[in-house]
Amino acid sequence: MKKTAVLLLSLMSFFAFSQKKWSLQECVNYALENNLQVLQNQLNTKTQDNTLQIAKRQYLPSVSGNINNSASFGQGRDVFGNTNRNDNFSNSANIGADILVFNNGRLEKNIRKTEFEVEASKFDLEKIKNDISLQIAQQYLSVLLNREITKISESALENADKLYKRAKITTDVGTTPQTILAEAEAALAREKQNVKTAEINTNRSLFALAMLLQLPDYKNFDVQEVPLENMLDAPLFTAENIITKAYENQPQLKAAESRIKSAEAQTEVTKTAFWPTVTANAGIGSSYFYLMSAGTDINGNKIQQTGFFKQYKDNFGQQLGLSANIPIFNKGITKLQVEQSKINEDIAKTSLLQQKQDVLQNVQKAQFDAESNYQNYLAAAEAERSSKLALDFAEKSFAAGRTTIYDLNIARNNYANAQGSVAQAKYNYLFSMKLLNFYAGIPLSL
Repeated sequence: MKKTAVLLLSLMSFFAFSQKKWSLQECVNYALENNLQVLQNQLNTKTQDNTLQIAKRQYLPSVSGNINNSASFGQGRDVFGNTNRNDNFSNSANIGADILVFNNGRLEKNIRKTEFEVEASKFDLEKIKNDISLQIAQQYLSVLLNREITKISESALENADKLYKRAKITTDVGTTPQTILAEAEAALAREKQNVKTAEINTNRSLFALAMLLQLPDYKNFDVQEVPLENMLDAPLFTAENIITKAYENQPQLKAAESRIKSAEAQTEVTKTAFWPTVTANAGIGSSYFYLMSAGTDINGNKIQQTGFFKQYKDNFGQQLGLSANIPIFNKGITKLQVEQSKINEDIAKTSLLQQKQDVLQNVQKAQFDAESNYQNYLAAAEAERSSKLALDFAEKSFAAGRTTIYDLNIARNNYANAQGSVAQAKYNYLFSMKLLNFYAGIPLSL
């Protein structure tokens, strides 16, 4: 009974998953939770967090204990030159602790450096998430575009089928020649091919989106239909307005700034090697010794040995210490290390400038693409209207017998191509606007 219930629930879950149509936000959320690249960077961030905790715990003292046991067997010579057995057993135990007293703030500076590295790793993770979100949005729009082209092709196929049926009737009764029917049949076959090509392109774009999401079952994957306005508004933002926002919110710039601070902190850490290091230590311990062949004293009496606990009590001792390690000469290595750290600072600053340049170019390109795609959309829409008007005239002329079926097919192909160009320009413009909104700090949505 339980096995049947589990199987039924599994089948219901599979069926629900296969029937689900994903929204853009659901696709993005799923990728951010399950994408292996995101998970890898999350692990890197956890590693940096652990490194920070290690750095903070360097303030605590180190405490260790040890126990030694040893046994020795053999003969030895005493002070009088007599040879005797010297079998013995010894035991010792101690506990020691040491703590750093002074190193010119090395620990504090190392913690600060590590904190900046943790910040940078978190911004790196955010950058990965942004990149994946943009890839998914672009591919999602590609699916919608191919679906719209499929609808256009299906409409053209429907018209071609009507024309074929009409041509067949008129040819059968002898009103039109056989060539009219042959051309209508050829046009119908072309439109069927166009529909099949559009369907394949839709499935291919769905497959590519499923691969981005790293879904195990891509065959049952589908996305929601998103109604889009046919009339689109011109871009509201300019590159100059967006670039300031982009400089503030782009994680790659924040990561580069954190790495500059980390490099500067590393220079301060390196400089502490010029200063002495003072360490305090303390310890307690005791020992035990037992001679297995104690022998006799000068009076012939057997030598009595103190017991284990008595020796541990009598031999118990404590120690305190303070040590200083003063650098005098290390071949100029510390000086070179400081110079190397300053070079790393310059490298980090140059990296920030490069990142800013990349963001600036990306924003400018997105703005250029948005304006160009909008103009392309307006031109395509105008061409569509003209093609529709030409098609209306061609259909009326063909019905009146004043034009050939070839002219009608040309007009229909021109109109279908114009519709496809409008769809392509519309979705290109939409993605350009989504990209601009992203740089302006507006979340992705449809």
